[in-house]
Amino acid sequence: MRHYGHLSAARRRELFHREPVDFGPDSPVRTVGFALGATLYAPATRPRLAEDIRKQVRTGVVSMVLCLEDSISDADVPAAEENLLRQFRRLAGEGGPEGVPLLFVRVREPSQILDLTTRLGADIELLTGFVLPKFTAASGAAFLAAAQAAEVLCGRRLLVMPVLESPELLHLESRQEGLRAVADLVEKHRERIPAVRLGVTDFCAAYGLRRTPDATAYDVGLVASVIADVVNVLGRADGSGFTVTGPVWEYFRRQERMFKPQLRYTPFSGRAEKLRARLIEHDIDGLLREIELDRANGLMGKTCIHPSHVAPVHALSVVSHEEFSDAADILDAGPGGGGVLRSSYTNKMNEVKPHRAWAERTMLRAEVFGVARDGVDFVDLLAAGNA
Repeated sequence: MRHYGHLSAARRRELFHREPVDFGPDSPVRTVGFALGATLYAPATRPRLAEDIRKQVRTGVVSMVLCLEDSISDADVPAAEENLLRQFRRLAGEGGPEGVPLLFVRVREPSQILDLTTRLGADIELLTGFVLPKFTAASGAAFLAAAQAAEVLCGRRLLVMPVLESPELLHLESRQEGLRAVADLVEKHRERIPAVRLGVTDFCAAYGLRRTPDATAYDVGLVASVIADVVNVLGRADGSGFTVTGPVWEYFRRQERMFKPQLRYTPFSGRAEKLRARLIEHDIDGLLREIELDRANGLMGKTCIHPSHVAPVHALSVVSHEEFSDAADILDAGPGGGGVLRSSYTNKMNEVKPHRAWAERTMLRAEVFGVARDGVDFVDLLAAGNA
C-alpha cells in the first residue's frame, strides 16, 4: 500500500515531485511508525466491519485499530471478539491482504493476545499487530511477553503499539520515574514497536477536563506538559527514541464556538473557498492547528475517530518542496560537514549540524508521504484527499 494510492497515477504526478513509496506490515519498523499517518479507530462490534475497512482504504486510510477496549462496553466483549473473527474471515475470503490497511487490534488484557492469535488461525496474516492500553512498566511486561509468545505461535512478526494514558504517567510526583521505566521496558522490544501512542482523553479524565473545539491539546496545560515529557524521554533523535503519535481530535460535527475560525482565508481564496467553509463548519480548522502543533512538538501521525480527519492529517504530513530542498542541502554536506547554508528558497539559514536530525526525519517522512511539487500546498493535497 502507499499514501495517496487511492488517487489516479495522473493525479499523483500532478501533485508530487516525489511520490510516496510502497510499504506494508513487513517494512522496517521505523518506516511503519512514520507511515501510520491517520490511524482510524473503529469499535470491533461494527456488523459490517470488513466492508467498512475496504471502503476506508479506497478513501486513503492506511492504518486502522479495531477496538475491544474503551469503545465498547464490558458486556459486549465476547460478542465483539466473535464479530472480529467473523470479519477477518470475510476479509480473507474477499481477497485476503490485498486492499487491507495495516490492521491492529486494541485488546484489554494480555491473555486476549494469545487467545485471538489462536482463534484467528490462518487469518492472522491480515493482522499487523496489537495496541496495548493503559501501558506502564508494571502492566506492559505481560503485554509484551504475550505478543512475543503470539509471534512464536503464528510464525510471523506481530507489531505492538503501547498507549500511554495512565494517571501515574500524568501525575507530577510519579511521571519522571514512570516514563523512565517505560523507556527501559520498550527498549528491549524495539524491533516490534513502530510507535508509542498518547491517550490524551484519559489524561484529561484524570482531572475532569475536556478540551473544546476551540482549544488544542497544547492549550491544556496539564496535557501539554505530559506530551513534552513523553517526547523528552521517548522521542529523542539520538537513536534511543520512538515515533510518538499525536492525540485524538474528538470533534467531527459543528459545535457552538466562542472564537473566530483559525483557518486563514488567503490560501483558499479563488480555488477552494467551499472547502474552507466545510472545514470550519465541521471544526476541522482546530484539527489542522493541532496537527501543526503535533509536528512542532515532535509527534508524527495521529489517532483518529472519524474518516473526515484522515485527509487533513495526511495533507499536512506530505513534505513540501521547500522542506525537501532544505533537508537535501543539509544532508549533502555529509556527516562530517558543518557551517551554515543559505536555503535554496533564500528565506532561512540551514545550520548543518543542528538541523541534521531534522533533515533525516524529514527524508523518512518524504519517503512514505511523498514530496509535493513546487507550488503545490496543503490546500491542493487536502482537496485531492477529500475528492
